[in-house]
Amino acid sequence: MEEKLNIPAHVALILDGNGRWAKKRGLPRQMGHKKGCETVEQIVEDAARLGIRYLTVYGFSTENWKRPEEEVGALMQLFRYYTKRLLKIAVENNIRVKMIGERSRFAADIVEGINRLEESTRDNTGLTFVIAVNYGSRDEITRAVKKIMADVKDGRLKEEQMTEAVFASYLDTKDIPDPDLLIRTSGELRLSNYLLWQLAYSELYVTDCLWPDFNREELLEAIRQYNKRERRFGGVTKTETK
Repeated sequence: MEEKLNIPAHVALILDGNGRWAKKRGLPRQMGHKKGCETVEQIVEDAARLGIRYLTVYGFSTENWKRPEEEVGALMQLFRYYTKRLLKIAVENNIRVKMIGERSRFAADIVEGINRLEESTRDNTGLTFVIAVNYGSRDEITRAVKKIMADVKDGRLKEEQMTEAVFASYLDTKDIPDPDLLIRTSGELRLSNYLLWQLAYSELYVTDCLWPDFNREELLEAIRQYNKRERRFGGVTKTETK
């Protein structure tokens, strides 16, 4: 019998476990990241076929620059390769790609690749694939506050106009709905400075599966668990009101 599931409109992912996956196999960490990128490719296609409208992945955080120089360099090379590869995948699958985070720290050719990827897919109408690169939620919120302060100073915004919706319009995720479901792999129980504003009422799902081993069935299991939740957004359930 065909499985009937309520598919969340927006799924956010914390891709954890690439290094541990490689270590378990006696491979360098870079190989774990490479396999993790291949997993991202497949999950993007799986998510699109399942009817997920937005998929956001934590690709590279503001804190990841602290990793060994060799590992960061390898990640940058992977990023160069996959921005080109992702363009082909996006065009073939009608996927719109958006990057969030502070991209100015990347090399000029990487920034050019990001800009090309966004521009070339902006009119696609299928899944919106959001990649958080050089992203940290505290950095995002700090940058938003600076923009707000500048607009107040210049008279473009008045204090009494500030609402949650107005504040959200200054974030990198403006025009993107908040995630319905957050999935974190490798069993870690923390948010890691990821979408702190946007995840306020998201359902959280953690799996021990390491990211390179994540697949369609793992994604479906997360959605099954999501279907068992009753989202209350601070309210009470129907049974609690009786």
